[in-house]
Order: sequence, then structure tokens, then C-alpha cells
Amino acid sequence: MRERLPAVLAGLLFGAGLLISGMADPQRVLGFLRIGAGWDPSLAFVMGGALAVTVPGFALLRRRRRPLLAETFASPPTAPVDRRLIVGAALFGLGWGWAGYCPGPALVGFGLGHWTAIVFVPAMFAGGWIAARRLS
Repeated sequence: MRERLPAVLAGLLFGAGLLISGMADPQRVLGFLRIGAGWDPSLAFVMGGALAVTVPGFALLRRRRRPLLAETFASPPTAPVDRRLIVGAALFGLGWGWAGYCPGPALVGFGLGHWTAIVFVPAMFAGGWIAARRLS
């Protein structure tokens, strides 16, 4: 459990950030995706704030020889941009635009008891399960 504590704390901080910024509300996200009358730019400011923290953070990390809480830095696997990646990204974007949720805010909404998230989260897990079965 001790090695998972930083991940749990980071997840709680992320969830708190979603709540404070209002990004757990799918109507706020849909307002950002709606170009034209009624456009809500608040998500752009949240993204800008995230970049303002992340870019200097990564610059500091590059100077370190090893991470604070692990033996080595973990690098994600690299894969080519192929049809599966493009189709998956398009489906993700369509689902986000249709429901107003991506996985993080959906889990926060689920925890808050929002009925739309209570419907969305099981469907999200079912879709992931189907994709894992179909693509493996």
C-alpha cells in the first residue's frame, strides 16, 4: 500500500481540482465544446493552468537522475500512429462530446452520485472490457 499512496494522493488531488474548477459538470465541458453562442472558455483556462504547472514540473524532472519515489523513471511504450489509434481517439472524442464526460470527471461525478455518471461509468468500463476482448 505504501508504494500506491502517492498515486492515491495524486488521484484525490486531481479529483479535487476537477471539483473546484467545475470540470466534473458535463454541462461545463459541453459548453466549451459548443463553438459559437454560449461558448464557455473556462475549460481553456483550466488547461492553461495545468500547463503552467506541468511544463516547469517536467523541466525540473529532467534534471533529476532518479525519481523521488521509485528506482527509475518509467517511460510509456511507444507505438506508431495507426488506424486503431485514430479510430480509438475519434471514438473517445465522440463519446466526450456526446456525454460531456471523459474518464476522470466521470469518476468524480459517479462518486458524487450524478445520475449521468452512474450511467456513464459502467458503460465506460463495459466498453473497455469489450475493446480488450476484441483487440487482444
